[in-house]
Amino acid sequence: MTLEDRLERIEAMLVVLVERQTVKEFYEIEAFAKIVGKSCITCREWCRLARIRAEKKLSGRGAYARWVVPHAELLRYQKEGLLPMNQDVTFNG
Repeated sequence: MTLEDRLERIEAMLVVLVERQTVKEFYEIEAFAKIVGKSCITCREWCRLARIRAEKKLSGRGAYARWVVPHAELLRYQKEGLLPMNQDVTFNG
């Protein structure tokens, strides 16, 4: 392995580390799911069932709002886990 190859590898690892440490105000579901090690579908369901505190925000990519999770809620989830089931949530089944 050449010195240039090693430097490129080190730079790539640094980029990954910086991305992990970047604190965002809100995380889109894909980013939240990756951080907590769950699928996007599972995390969207948690939002819908109010198992995590999330908000709907327009993304500018269409007519539909997307779920986003505040940084404070990410920290709360990592310490405490899911919120209890809300009995008022109705199911469309």
